[in-house]
Amino acid sequence: MLRFQDSTAAIDEPKTARMEQRTKPSVKAQIQQAAALLGIDETTFVTSAALEQAKGTIADHERTILSAEDREVILAALDTPAEPTDALRQTLALYKTGSA
Repeated sequence: MLRFQDSTAAIDEPKTARMEQRTKPSVKAQIQQAAALLGIDETTFVTSAALEQAKGTIADHERTILSAEDREVILAALDTPAEPTDALRQTLALYKTGSA
């Protein structure tokens, strides 16, 4: 039997939230088989797998990966910001006079 680590086991809170979904019979059968092979129940199997996928998805969306060239362009732009445009100067003047 393969080792299984329940990703939800360390979360110290009661199981009060409920999730339900419909699936195809063949998908359910494979999930049941995999859970049985690991010696765990289907809920633990599905919840743990979904949590790991969710963590990865969230992590992927919380960071931006730049090429070395992109990094240098961004750092250069931060070091030498562009001069304000005429439109920005006009908007600032309107703001200062209370007309905006």
